[in-house]
Amino acid sequence: MRAAVLEEHGEPLDIQNVDAPDPEPTGAVIEMEACGICRSDWHGWQGDWDWLGIRPQEGQILGHEPAGTVVAVGDEVENLQEGQQVTVPFNLGDGTCKQCRTGHGNTCENIRPLGFVESVPGAFAEQLHVPAADHNAVVLPDGVSSVDMAGLGCRFMTSFHALAHRADLGGGDWVAVHGCGGVGLSAVHIASALGGNVIAVDLQDEKLEKAKELGASATVNASDVENPANEVKAIADGGAAVSMDALGIETTCRNSVLSLGTRGQHVQVGLSTQDEQGMVSLPTDAMVMGEIKFIGSLGMAPTNYDEIFRMVADGTLDPSAVVSETVPLDDVSEKLAAMDDFETMGIPVIDSF
Repeated sequence: MRAAVLEEHGEPLDIQNVDAPDPEPTGAVIEMEACGICRSDWHGWQGDWDWLGIRPQEGQILGHEPAGTVVAVGDEVENLQEGQQVTVPFNLGDGTCKQCRTGHGNTCENIRPLGFVESVPGAFAEQLHVPAADHNAVVLPDGVSSVDMAGLGCRFMTSFHALAHRADLGGGDWVAVHGCGGVGLSAVHIASALGGNVIAVDLQDEKLEKAKELGASATVNASDVENPANEVKAIADGGAAVSMDALGIETTCRNSVLSLGTRGQHVQVGLSTQDEQGMVSLPTDAMVMGEIKFIGSLGMAPTNYDEIFRMVADGTLDPSAVVSETVPLDDVSEKLAAMDDFETMGIPVIDSF
């Protein structure tokens, strides 16, 4: 099968013919129909996250936002059948640990990030093997497009979990989203759907215009103002109730915290870069005085996908609205390179392998 293989960090992925996977006894093989190209893929391509132990090595197949059709299942798989259309979360759980058994599979004690470690080759390929398939493969509703659902593997579901489960977001609350890439634009759409008044913050007018289309009540171009956090506070009459860092650099993290009003909640979704390596200085005295909460949020448990599907069914959510373009597998390196300067919009999706 064809796959985009990492041969050297920062260099174009090599489109190779590699062996197609066979299902493990508890696994399944998915024929790929769509896969998002995520900024997390860019981090892996660049060789980031060695401080987390998930730096992809040479020979790794990247890609972690898949949607496709089941073509083979292992002998011990009970709840999945050939022909079903599925998506797969990037944060693969084993389905057996305490976290998985209690509905928190996104923080599995034996978590394996799809496409970032050798044991789970990614989805930039014609086929994908899914371990612990009964736990990790999420059957999609009938009649949906795999392209439209590709973001559910990472960016869209990550934003949903952060805002619907981790933050305490009430109707009419001001919500600031710092960074309007795929995660951030998904968060704008989701926060608006959940009843929030959203303030989108970014450096590019084009992305801020898209944020308005997705439900933002106000926008702040951080390159045009001296203090983006103060601009958010002015719009939100003293500060946001919830603020998200959807990018993961020190500036957006700190601005997010400083955007909050008293007893506000900062939600950290973006993982850091080589500059921070997981360490960011914060205004701790202001956080103490304002009783600010700092909340981490990772992906979403596969058991919670039905919440998204119900909101999609009634028209409240539309993941396809964040999909910006479709490209063939051969163009994946070009799209990754464009992320060097934040040139991609929304969620680009591979639809031809």
